[in-house]
Amino acid sequence: MRFIKTETHINFIGKKNIAFYLSIACIAISFLSLIIHGGPRLGIDFAGGSLIQIKFTSATRIDDIKSGLKSVGLGKSSVQQFGERADNEFLIRTESTQRGGEGFTSNIKKALASSTGDQVEIRRIEMVGPQVGEDLKKKALFAMFYALLFITIYISGRFELKWMLSGVVAAALIGAVYIFNLFNVSIPFLIGAALLVSLVVFWFLELKFAMGAIVALIHDVIITVGLFSIFDKEFTLPIIAALLTIIGYSLNDTIIVFDRIRENSRKHHKKPLEFIINRSINETLSRTILTSLTTLMVVVTLFVMGGGIIHDFAFALIIGVLVGTYSSIYVASPILLAWQARAKK
Repeated sequence: MRFIKTETHINFIGKKNIAFYLSIACIAISFLSLIIHGGPRLGIDFAGGSLIQIKFTSATRIDDIKSGLKSVGLGKSSVQQFGERADNEFLIRTESTQRGGEGFTSNIKKALASSTGDQVEIRRIEMVGPQVGEDLKKKALFAMFYALLFITIYISGRFELKWMLSGVVAAALIGAVYIFNLFNVSIPFLIGAALLVSLVVFWFLELKFAMGAIVALIHDVIITVGLFSIFDKEFTLPIIAALLTIIGYSLNDTIIVFDRIRENSRKHHKKPLEFIINRSINETLSRTILTSLTTLMVVVTLFVMGGGIIHDFAFALIIGVLVGTYSSIYVASPILLAWQARAKK
């Protein structure tokens, strides 16, 4: 099935400078939002604390809910609407970890019923200690870091036949991160520095396909995280799962384009690289659009009809599909042109 004919001749590479400035602007806005908000807003999975989901039988004011919480020692809690307004559901978040049990649940129900004058149903209570939250945060960051490094081994081996070289580099970086972690170095700073060093090493070792793929993946993750910060959404374990899914999706699209570039480089070895990349993107455009559209149909359905629990997860996937499709065309592929310019110099 072909959605777009293979004879298309869209000049994607001719717009690479516009795409470059657009990507830089999006990344800058993402970082600016993170700085303003003091980093991503962490859910209780990472920050620790308690989360209580409640439901009323009729419309209820948030101020009345806070008044009731104050009477049971939860006055510093944040309260927000959950789901549709007609559902009359709210999420209560507090930094302290309260003990569960029937007594705790009963006290909250009585206090809220008294302050709101309405019947209340406690639908769930989640509690995570601060130490557990910190451990989960470290493991989530390590998961993303290791995923990116193992991807570089695969890309370098498949497209450049440098399995051993890329494996040694990845092993050295993993070892360095592990050693510095023993000295309690800040994990976000450590992994950020390791990724930056990885890009520099890939540049000097001429692992151009691996560098193109990793730059595109980092681009996708930063923009997704930035949009979560802009919309003030929480980062939880399901969101980390969504980011890893985005990495896999974006990589798949990038590999398809890279594979066609490699084939066309052999067929049209006398042609300039701009021609080869443009031809490769045009030849895979039908598959790219069909894959993106069918995936978007699923995640948009989850976003609209999946309910509040899965809402943010679906939101992350929508961003990831759109940004991942864009980056495989306008970020990963133009990196190869940078290598050509370097070779000419």
